[in-house]
Amino acid sequence: MADEIDDRTRDVLKAVVQEFITTGEPVGSNQLTRRGDFDVSPATMRNVLAELEELGFLEKPHTSAGRVPTDQGYRFFVDSLLQLSDPSPRERKAIEDGLGASSIEERLQEAGKVLHHLSRHASVVLIPRPSAATLTRIEFVRLKGDKVLAILVSSGGQVQNKLLSVDFPVTADELVAATGYLNEILQQGLAIEEVRGRILQELDSERAQYDMLAARALQLGAAATDVSSNERLVVEGTGTFLEQPEFTDDVRRMRSLFRALDEKHKLLQLLDRVQRAREMQIFIGAESEFSAQGDVSVIVSPYGPSEAVVGTVGVIGPTRMNYSRVIPLVHFTARVLSRALSEE
Repeated sequence: MADEIDDRTRDVLKAVVQEFITTGEPVGSNQLTRRGDFDVSPATMRNVLAELEELGFLEKPHTSAGRVPTDQGYRFFVDSLLQLSDPSPRERKAIEDGLGASSIEERLQEAGKVLHHLSRHASVVLIPRPSAATLTRIEFVRLKGDKVLAILVSSGGQVQNKLLSVDFPVTADELVAATGYLNEILQQGLAIEEVRGRILQELDSERAQYDMLAARALQLGAAATDVSSNERLVVEGTGTFLEQPEFTDDVRRMRSLFRALDEKHKLLQLLDRVQRAREMQIFIGAESEFSAQGDVSVIVSPYGPSEAVVGTVGVIGPTRMNYSRVIPLVHFTARVLSRALSEE
């Protein structure tokens, strides 16, 4: 059906979407003809708008009002009519400077803050699952009483600290020996969950039955690698929805959106889809279970070192967002994150 739209009708749809993104007000035929982009009468313009409404690209929020884009209209605009603009030098510098922190965890946290600041929409960062990260080193530090600090370092530069309670006496020298013993296992380039599986196998082995030091090292390793497999989700700037009239004027819509943001599981499912797809995706309105909450769009891009995808980064905003500007911001942020991970 969309293939049958002539050039003039496409241009009118593009003008309606751009005007509505800018003003937030329904767009009428007189308003379009006054723009000077179309050499047609208001009557002809009304006919074109009526055709776009019949095709499902536009709708009237009220009987006497102008028209606004539907989810289908936004989708056609994004797929066929959108002209992307590269991030400005100032925006590129802000992203590169913001993501120049010393550790990967700090960069991931800053990615959300920078995207929120530049886009003026909520941002989301899916931090890699600890259990899926390749573990390169384990260290132990003796604390007071029965406490031991386990430090897990992954290949991506992430550092995870875990406080352990041990039910057997252990000296600082024994912890050094345990560190060396466990790091021999890590030379095989295993993920944390795989390391844990290998450690549990070793605990059942004959050596652990007669070598007390080995047994204690393995017990410490098993406790240190018992980490949650749930992704960590960082969301910044949800308060920006309170600045948009489509939400402030519709309490039910706002409650639905904030409930979805609070529960997080729908958003996690959506981001996981993008991670598996390994490419940027744009969800508009009802196209996903999450984006249907409150009529929002979600623009998400995967990131990771080389060909590996370890997480996602993106923006959540109203369907009436400036796609031509926001899409490149998300894409460039993902590129900078990927480059940072590759350099680790």
